Amino acid sequence: MPESKQQRGVQRVERRRRAQHALRGAALTLLFVFLIGALALLADQHRLRWDITQNARNTLSAETRNIVQRLDGPIDITAYAAPGQDARLGDLRKLIGDFVAPYQAAKPNIELRFVDPKAEPQAASAAGVKANGELVVQYGQKSEHLTTFTEQALTNLLVRLARSQERLVTYLDGHGERKLNGVANHDLGEFGKQLEARGFKTAALNLSLAQEVPDNVAALIIASPRVDLLPAEVTKLNNYIARGGALLWLIDQEPLHGLEAVAERLQLRLTEGIVVDPAAAELNVEATMAVGSTISSEFGKHPVTRDFTLNTVFPFARQIATETGAAWQTTPLVQVAPRGWLETGALDQTISFDAASDKPGPIIVAMALSRPLGEQQKQEQKPKPGQEQRIAVVGSGHFLANAYVGLGGNLEIGVNLINWLARDDNLIVIQPPARIDSDLNLARTAQVAIVVIFLIALPLAFLIAGGVIRWRRRRG
Repeated sequence: MPESKQQRGVQRVERRRRAQHALRGAALTLLFVFLIGALALLADQHRLRWDITQNARNTLSAETRNIVQRLDGPIDITAYAAPGQDARLGDLRKLIGDFVAPYQAAKPNIELRFVDPKAEPQAASAAGVKANGELVVQYGQKSEHLTTFTEQALTNLLVRLARSQERLVTYLDGHGERKLNGVANHDLGEFGKQLEARGFKTAALNLSLAQEVPDNVAALIIASPRVDLLPAEVTKLNNYIARGGALLWLIDQEPLHGLEAVAERLQLRLTEGIVVDPAAAELNVEATMAVGSTISSEFGKHPVTRDFTLNTVFPFARQIATETGAAWQTTPLVQVAPRGWLETGALDQTISFDAASDKPGPIIVAMALSRPLGEQQKQEQKPKPGQEQRIAVVGSGHFLANAYVGLGGNLEIGVNLINWLARDDNLIVIQPPARIDSDLNLARTAQVAIVVIFLIALPLAFLIAGGVIRWRRRRG
């Protein structure tokens, strides 16, 4: 039976509708493919990482990112790691890649390449590699080896490589001073180790033997002599300051033992008394442990304390001040005891504020001094034009002692002081925070058990349960 015109019209409309649906579907498919391609391109060019670990252990600290981004030029990291599973660490190459990835995100021109020490033993031997997984980090013409995969270790290594030349930090010795290599509680041995980890070389300086303070000294530390210096030694110290030398002077409450002439040259005003801080007593420590809280904006403009937010602790601290009209440009660095005072009396069980003799807080316990270098000083010290002489004075030798250097930000501000004195302002950082959580390393048996239970057994159980429920409903 021939189709009627009406039926043919309906069929044409239906064909047009199907064609329109097909065209719309093709357009949507093309749009979907285009969006997927665009997202893939964006994902390749812009990587987004979300660190959900406790204490952000997979994210670099702001201080480390600062250092990495300030390094000019590429950094080459060669990892001598065999492919496959390591008996102790698992997939060593993946571990190294994950460790270096945050540094590459902060500085794209960090190149990481792998060398198999088993397949290329001569290359590993030529590089001085002794262990599987050892890294050789090269920056400029300098390189170092790394076997510890922590942010502190790699960041300190980069700081050492970044120093344009070796920096020598000496400490005055021969008069019972605190030693940078000493192990006693009052010594500065732990601080000295941290300086060496950051690329400084440390050495003792006995001015009764040395003719002068050497010109290659980046900073000299004077830390609480216990016997008087000879007049000739004091003259050598003053000559060093006159030549533009950098000095960190840790002054305790004890007598200056012949250094009065140095204090006079620096135009210091050292008053008697020990800081008493009620805030320390509230923390269940001795009231003589003055707590330096976050540096206020007034004092935070100095490179040593800029963006520094850690508490510091200054045991048995004394006030540091300068004479009115001093020739030095002075910047207070740390103030303590806003509710405390400078105690001038005896430290007994009934210690209390005496308005007649004690000075109310806050008390300045650390001061930075600077002045432009003269032409003669520039020639002798060979600094860059326009540089300044730098001196730092702290009213507590205890705060960097082995017994107290680990409290609060003591170590960090101590390292900052040395970096500033050595004119390495761009390397002034806060110590990267410790990571309080750790990796989860599972044995092979545990990994297989997780796969079998969660990827096979549980999905299969859900499928069986769903089938049984559907069968029962159809029977019902």
